[in-house]
Amino acid sequence: MEKLILFVDDSPTMRSSVSFCLRNAGYRVTEAEDGQDGLVKLQSIKDEGESVALIITDINMPKMDGIAFILKVKETDSKFVPILVLTTEAEKSMIEKGRAAGASGWLLKPFQSEQLLWAVKKVVWPK
Repeated sequence: MEKLILFVDDSPTMRSSVSFCLRNAGYRVTEAEDGQDGLVKLQSIKDEGESVALIITDINMPKMDGIAFILKVKETDSKFVPILVLTTEAEKSMIEKGRAAGASGWLLKPFQSEQLLWAVKKVVWPK
């Protein structure tokens, strides 16, 4: 079975392009439009008896930003799921804040498909 990735980003265009890239590489993708929606989708996936292999999130989103989302995920049963950040935020202080919250990696937009897939393969280990 293909590994499931939850991708959280408020931009429909970004969700579409990242999901396309991941699906072409053989992953299943569930999309969420902000941190709150991401938590709802994560719970829904769990309720269906499935698990997420990876979460990819943006930082700057309405309702709940990526840092708050990561902190909330780390309080759930999904606390050991790796989380990659895909964002325009390049400031060292923000990257440190993300790592302190529990992010496994940090990628900058605009992304290159090869770079994204390399990072995904690094953190999504075979089970």
